[in-house]
Formats: sequence, C-alpha cells, structure tokens
Amino acid sequence: MSQKDPCQKQACEIQKCLQANNYMESKCEAVLREMRKCCARYPEGRSICCSGFEKEEREKRKAASEGIPPPPQ
Repeated sequence: MSQKDPCQKQACEIQKCLQANNYMESKCEAVLREMRKCCARYPEGRSICCSGFEKEEREKRKAASEGIPPPPQ
C-alpha cells in the first residue's frame, strides 16, 4: 500500500486557488509559500507533489553558487 503524499493537501490548495483566480499566481502567494514550507520539511523525493519546487530550489542553489542573482519575485 502506498503512503499518502505529505504535501498533497497543499498541492490541492494551490490548484483550488489558481482555478479561483484565473491562474494568476500572484493571487496565490500564501498557498505557494505553504507548499514550499511543506516541501522543505521532507527529504527530496519524498513528495511527488514537491518535484517542481525541488527543481526550482536546485536551480536557485546552482545559480547562487555561480554568483548569478536570483530573478525578481
């Protein structure tokens, strides 16, 4: 039996928020922040819902190590 994804609730909240706000990410910053917090709590690969956020974090770390400033948020 597979385990429930620990960040599935937050992923669903993001989808609901985006649908309710015509897919304007700026209107869903709070739920996106909660998703990032959830993903940060678990080891990489533990939550399939976090795969995009994990990739984003890896790219940020790589850019920082190469001295590239982060894009504006």
